Amino acid sequence: MRRIIKDLKIMLLANLWIVPVLAALVGAVFYFVAPPPPMSATIATGPEGGGYAAFAEKLKSELAKQGFALTLVPSAGSQDNLQRLLAKHSEVQLALVQSGLERQLSDQERTQLRSLGAVYQEPLWLFYRTAVNLDRIADLLPLRLALGSPGSGTQAATEAILSANAISPEEYPAGWQAIGGTVAVNALSNGELDAAFLVGPAESPLVQQLAANPQVTLASFRRAAAYEARLPFFARVTVGEGLLNLAQNTPPQDIVTLSPVATLVVNSDFSPALAPLILQATREVMKNGTLLDKAGAFPTAMPVTFELSSDAEHYYTSGLPLLQRHLPFRIASLADRYIILLIPLLVILFPLFKAIGPLYRWRIRARIYRWYKYLREVDRQIDSGTLPEQLDVEIERLEQLEDKLAKVEVPLSYSNELYELHVHLRYVIERLQALQRRRATKAEQVG
Repeated sequence: MRRIIKDLKIMLLANLWIVPVLAALVGAVFYFVAPPPPMSATIATGPEGGGYAAFAEKLKSELAKQGFALTLVPSAGSQDNLQRLLAKHSEVQLALVQSGLERQLSDQERTQLRSLGAVYQEPLWLFYRTAVNLDRIADLLPLRLALGSPGSGTQAATEAILSANAISPEEYPAGWQAIGGTVAVNALSNGELDAAFLVGPAESPLVQQLAANPQVTLASFRRAAAYEARLPFFARVTVGEGLLNLAQNTPPQDIVTLSPVATLVVNSDFSPALAPLILQATREVMKNGTLLDKAGAFPTAMPVTFELSSDAEHYYTSGLPLLQRHLPFRIASLADRYIILLIPLLVILFPLFKAIGPLYRWRIRARIYRWYKYLREVDRQIDSGTLPEQLDVEIERLEQLEDKLAKVEVPLSYSNELYELHVHLRYVIERLQALQRRRATKAEQVG
């Protein structure tokens, strides 16, 4: 056992050179590997109490299960969210944005943003007082109307509908107000408005509040096909009788409305590696669907608003990365990065470890063979007759060398070569001693 331990010690000492080499390679891996994605992000949601805020709260709770912190930043709405994403020193990395708003941006601005896909439908609702006669959009002109608050998706959708009816902002009557959300809903409920546009999911508390009000009616877009043809970011949605409120039977019959979709949009500050995590959390939030969205229908890559993130595209085609299906996100994301560099590292290590055997043999034999250089020189001097007259010094030197060899340690498998060196050394010493005797005999005869 002691011999085995000694051999292992010799082997380790002979291969200490590999330690700094491995350290350098591992250091290179840590230096060149991409840093892990952050475990936090900030999202612009829209006004408090709105559909975006409700969705973002659910998303935040789902992401928290993975140890990811999502910070919610209230805003004026979709248009405001876009401006926040495009800001030079943006405080947000992603935002909920209504489809169709990308048309308002320049080509350069659009290239700065990417889409993670649509997350749910957010229909355009037109509620009006039951006493009002409303058949077409033109009938809104004499009414007191809420258009949506500035910077909101509601205002953008409303302007698109009105523009399709050749009603420009310059022609808006004095009774039309740029208000939305809770303010508009309360004003309509109290009779301070005749009609109001809202954008949001059917479950939105504001939509539900109006649906439960018997003095308010929901309009149907009879010409939805015409709007859809001219405004492709809108899709026709059929709202079944009683879908919004069974007790009040709202709507009283099937109606058709128009719906953009809420999309997740990111800027250049967003870490692309977070896309699968965000989308998987969104899928969990939406797995049961909504009143209008079937279970599992969202998130989806369509419709295309901004260019789809490459990581999001991979998620839609292949699902979660393999490791993220079985490991927590933090661990899986780290493993993904190191695996990428593990392959070239193995390519380097394979020949390196293959060279350990020959290098080890060379280093062990070098302990033995380096003594042969002196033996060969002495042997040549014997043959050429160039040795000094007094051989005592040479013999003593070789005997000292013999003592040193006794202390040389080599693995058991190399002992035969060490013993051969001892034999050869003794052979040279004996030749010198024989030569010394011959010289002494010759000197006596001469004397």
